[in-house]
Amino acid sequence: MNDLRRYIIQVAILVVLLIYGFQLLWLQVISDDFQQQAQNTSTRTNILYPPRGLVYDRNGKLLVENNPVFDIEIIAKEFKLESNDTTRLCQLLRISLEEFREKLEKARHGLQRYKPYLFIKQMSVENYAKIQDELSDYEGIYPNVRTIRKYPYSSFAGGLGYVREIDQRMLSKDTADYYRRGDMLGISGIERSYEKELRGKRGVQQVMYDRLGIARGSFKDGEYDTLPEAGLTLQTTIDAELQKYGEYLMQNKIGSIVAIDPQTGEVLSMVSAPTFDPNLLTGEGTEVAKNYLMLSQDPTKPLYNRALQASYPPGSTFKVVQALIGLQDGVLDTTHTSFSCSKELVNCHNHPSPLNLHGSIQHSCNPFYYKSFIRIIRQNRSENDKEDTRIGLDSWHDHVLSFGFGRKLGIDLPYESRGLIPSTAYYDKIAERRGYGWKLGNIYSLSIGQGEMSAVPLQLANFAAILANRGHYYIPHVVRAINDTTLVDIKYRTKQKTTVDEKYFPFVVNAMEDVVRAGTARRARIDDIVVCGKTGTVQNPHGEDHSVFIAFAPKDNPKIAIAVVVENAGFGGTWAAPIASLMIEKYINDTISDRNVKYKEQRIIELNLIEQERIRLEKEEERKRQKLQKKKEEKQAAILTQKNTSSKKSTDKSTIILAEAKIEEEE
Repeated sequence: MNDLRRYIIQVAILVVLLIYGFQLLWLQVISDDFQQQAQNTSTRTNILYPPRGLVYDRNGKLLVENNPVFDIEIIAKEFKLESNDTTRLCQLLRISLEEFREKLEKARHGLQRYKPYLFIKQMSVENYAKIQDELSDYEGIYPNVRTIRKYPYSSFAGGLGYVREIDQRMLSKDTADYYRRGDMLGISGIERSYEKELRGKRGVQQVMYDRLGIARGSFKDGEYDTLPEAGLTLQTTIDAELQKYGEYLMQNKIGSIVAIDPQTGEVLSMVSAPTFDPNLLTGEGTEVAKNYLMLSQDPTKPLYNRALQASYPPGSTFKVVQALIGLQDGVLDTTHTSFSCSKELVNCHNHPSPLNLHGSIQHSCNPFYYKSFIRIIRQNRSENDKEDTRIGLDSWHDHVLSFGFGRKLGIDLPYESRGLIPSTAYYDKIAERRGYGWKLGNIYSLSIGQGEMSAVPLQLANFAAILANRGHYYIPHVVRAINDTTLVDIKYRTKQKTTVDEKYFPFVVNAMEDVVRAGTARRARIDDIVVCGKTGTVQNPHGEDHSVFIAFAPKDNPKIAIAVVVENAGFGGTWAAPIASLMIEKYINDTISDRNVKYKEQRIIELNLIEQERIRLEKEEERKRQKLQKKKEEKQAAILTQKNTSSKKSTDKSTIILAEAKIEEEE
């Protein structure tokens, strides 16, 4: 039995040897042509980068497209340094000889020498066309076509965002192991929040090259190739013409405009000023790095999306919230509530006095809302005054949060700020830190939208949408469809209600109509459109007050809700209100009347606030720099003093030792 088993094993080994022998004979004798081909060709894996998805506005206008560029790659194993004119190659690639050697050394490291190494990234088609003939003479140097972003409208930079080549830090966070060195990644805006939809899927192509580096077709007729899949197409909610007009009105100013369709929550326009041309952050790496540095060092912060990230006290726009809460809680009414405009604690501008609730909104009376706030907070829900204040403040806090303030609304863009609506817990923390308690008298500024509270421009526009809808809103969003399919995310179609009953809203809407018709926002009037609005003048510790205005129009069946913030511009009715009215007129009528172009628009365009603010910010930065430098010098001086003291002690000790030694010697 053992002999039979041994015999079978020997036969099996012999068969295997015969098979290998036959294959060797076929390669060496029968297939000379194949052998020659094997010696003269190599196979290289090309990564086929997909074009990112296109982005359109709500009317089908292209906001983001792709331009082809070339990455120049090297396979170090194939590159013969001694047989190539490296000086000329450096000239073609526009790099120094030192940089070339440094990159080549990295390309030669370990197994990398057998794989493509990115040498030059994102060379323009024009530049590549100039060198492609000469470049083909260099073995191991290969072009790889890909695309970069282009922004035809050069606007909506904060919302669209930008892409950047992924770095090592980002790669380390890629738990899905999708990205590779050289991939582009959405950094901000839509490019970031819809990265998975926009990026597409890479393809792979196995290409055979002859010894001259000339492609000879796909390996095994493309059996192992995969085609790239382009990213998905997005249709945004943005109106490109309205967006561009808003940026035109806000030139040479600092602030923001946010406009929303109240019936859907779709963001029509989101202006952050100053803005920048998003095309500055696309293209060849060196130029992009220079542009990014320039933008990031600008003291007016053009990269900062004020519409989403900046927060300001809402000022008198918040009085409408107070009126609604007072009506809901039953401490104010539409007919009998009346207060005189006594300016003992809170200052106010000149207007008729006393005022009822309607008049208080129309003329924006500060003392009226201070007295109303006391009623809202102190409702005798506890016999203890302090406890009654705490209960009242937390109840007020819950009401305010239902209007979308003090929390993220959930827009489909990154870096949304939440603003701040203080609660008892907030003031308790401050009291603990300061060592003494708080009371109603410490928080009266909240009554007129000042003090510790803050709101984001997006939240103010959303509040205008709530008023337009008489008590509800839809979560704001900037993408309405993906690949021609309307968004189905239920959260954008779910009605969000406030804690105030719908029946109280018509009253404040009528008052807001009078704010524009004959109140503090007369500059927002439009001849053929009924606009309802509320002005705000926000205290600014660093300079002139901020000009704020919220509005919606038309009064019945509203099509647009809007918030405008102009920093350092003063009274809300002077600048923010007319800017909002022009945006409303542009959206509803698709044009601006000749009269408004001549008077309103021209007046706004001529307003230049940014240079004065830039000078202030530069001085502030210089003061900070000098303060840091002084601290640094003081620290260095302290260290030097300590060293000198230590040195003196060491010298004194040495002197004592020498003296003792001398005494011992004399003895």
